[in-house]
Amino acid sequence: MLIAYLTLIGIAAAQHKPPKQKPDTYKSEAKEARIARAVSAAPPNISEGARIIDRDENGAETVLREGSNGFTCFPGHPGVVGDATYCANAAALRWESDFLALQPKPTNTEPGIVYMLLGGTDWSATDPYAISGTPINEPPHWMILWPFDPKTTGLPTEPKQTGTWIMWANTPWAHLMVNQKP
Repeated sequence: MLIAYLTLIGIAAAQHKPPKQKPDTYKSEAKEARIARAVSAAPPNISEGARIIDRDENGAETVLREGSNGFTCFPGHPGVVGDATYCANAAALRWESDFLALQPKPTNTEPGIVYMLLGGTDWSATDPYAISGTPINEPPHWMILWPFDPKTTGLPTEPKQTGTWIMWANTPWAHLMVNQKP
């Protein structure tokens, strides 16, 4: 999931360690290939008007294409756990920013929406701060970044290949995983 790579950057910063490096092959990848991968993360009606931003191994951002619909897509870095290709709305980017800043909880005032239609990987389904272990594989999905409580919703908290579940349940960073294409 998108947050795992961001977790690496945020936790690494907190621990004063550099984040995992990207595969060297990525550095030579054409801009057009990164844009094509980024737009494949969301339905065409979202990705066609989305801004495309790339991040380097230090988190520095480069705008690959301007957008007009309030969504931002990232090409990610294939082969790096948690650094998947994704598209997110402004509320999701606020949630992500709060997470990276090690805030106690997200401050977005409306649900964040994230599309990851190529699937992804993450270090843990239960611990938002995990940076190692056996990666979990996530099928194509989309997420709602908003507080979800398994007790009040009745939704499961274990990873599923289909259907809906709550990732990082019982933490301030709990969010809904909808494992299907919208």
